[in-house]
Amino acid sequence: MLSNIPTPLLGVWQERIGFSTGMTTVVFAAYIAGLLIALPFAGVLADRFGRRKVLAPALAAAFAACLLFMTAGDVVGLLVARVLTGLAVGAAVSAGTAAVVDVAGPDRRGTAALAGSAAIGLGLAAGPLLGGTVSEYWAAPTVTVFAVEMVLILSALAVVFTVLPPAEGHPGRRGWVRVPSVPRANRRSLTTSLMAYMPGMTGTSLLLALGPALLGTLLHTGNRLVTGGIGFLMFGTSTCVQFAVRALPTRRVLATAGLLTAAGMLGVVAAVGTQSLMLLAAAAALAGAGQGMGQFGGFSLLNSYVAKHRLAEANAALSAGGYAFAGVLPIATGYLSDAAGITTSATVFATVTAAAALTGALMIRRSRA
Repeated sequence: MLSNIPTPLLGVWQERIGFSTGMTTVVFAAYIAGLLIALPFAGVLADRFGRRKVLAPALAAAFAACLLFMTAGDVVGLLVARVLTGLAVGAAVSAGTAAVVDVAGPDRRGTAALAGSAAIGLGLAAGPLLGGTVSEYWAAPTVTVFAVEMVLILSALAVVFTVLPPAEGHPGRRGWVRVPSVPRANRRSLTTSLMAYMPGMTGTSLLLALGPALLGTLLHTGNRLVTGGIGFLMFGTSTCVQFAVRALPTRRVLATAGLLTAAGMLGVVAAVGTQSLMLLAAAAALAGAGQGMGQFGGFSLLNSYVAKHRLAEANAALSAGGYAFAGVLPIATGYLSDAAGITTSATVFATVTAAAALTGALMIRRSRA
C-alpha cells in the first residue's frame, strides 16, 4: 500500500515545494531504486536466515518512511522516504510471497501463489484510493493518511512475529548479496515470466507516475480522489483478474497478459489524443489486467518449479526484472514531458511499451511449453 499512497499527493507536494513534472517522476521512481537495492539481498537472506528476519526490518523501514512523508519539506525528504519504501517493498515481494508459500505448505503452492500475488494487487489498489480519499476530504492531507498507514504497518509487524517462525532458513547457503537468480533448470521459466511481467509493470508505472499530470493538464481535474480512483481501478482489476484466470494454463495467462498490456497502452494513446477521462479509465483497467495476469502467471510458474530454499530469491529475480524498466522509462517520459509536452511523451512511451508487450506475447505463444 505504501508504494502507491503518495501517488495522489504528488501534485500537492509539487505545488507546495515547487518542482517539475520530470522531478515528479523521479520522486515516484525513487521507490523502485530502493526496491532494486533491496532485492539482491532480501531474497537471499530470507532463504538463508528465515522470512521474519527480513520482513521485520523492512516494516521498520516502512514506518520510518511514513514519518518522513509526514514531515517532508523538500525534494530530498521525499526521495529518502521513497527509497525506504522501496526497501520495504523489495522485502515484501521476495520474502513476503515466499512466507505465504511456507505457511500454506507444500500441497497448496498454487493457492499460495494466488494469495501472495493477490495480496500485492490489493495493496497496490488500496494505496492510491486511501491516499486520494483521505487527502481530498480530511485535514492535513500529507499527514493524516500516513498516520493511518503507520497503524497498518504495526498490525503487519504483529502478524510477522506471531505467525512466522523465528528462524527457518538454510544457513549453509553462501553469499550475502548477489544478483537474484534462479537455478539453471528454471531459467526458461523466469525468462518466460519476464516477457509478460516487465511490460505490465512498466505500463502501470506510467499511469501512476504521470497520472496527476495527465488528469490536471489534459483532463482539467485536480481532484485527488479521481487520481486515486484511477489507481484503484487499475490495481483492483489486476487483483480480480487473477482469480478469474487461476484455472487457465500458465503460458496462456502470460501471453494474454501481454495482449492486455498492449491494449491498455494503446488506450492511453487514444485517451491523450481525445482528452477523454473514460478512455483513460478503460486504459487503466486493461493495463491493470495485463499487469495482474503477468504477475500471477510469473509467480505461479516459479512457485511450481523452483525449490523452496531458492524461492524467495527467485521471486526477487522476477521482481527485479519487472521493476527495472518500470523505473527508468517513466523518468525519461517525465523529462520528455517538460521538453516536448505531456501529449508527446505519453504517446511515445505508451507506444514503446505496447510494442514490447506484443513482442513478449508473441514469443510466449511460440515458445515450447
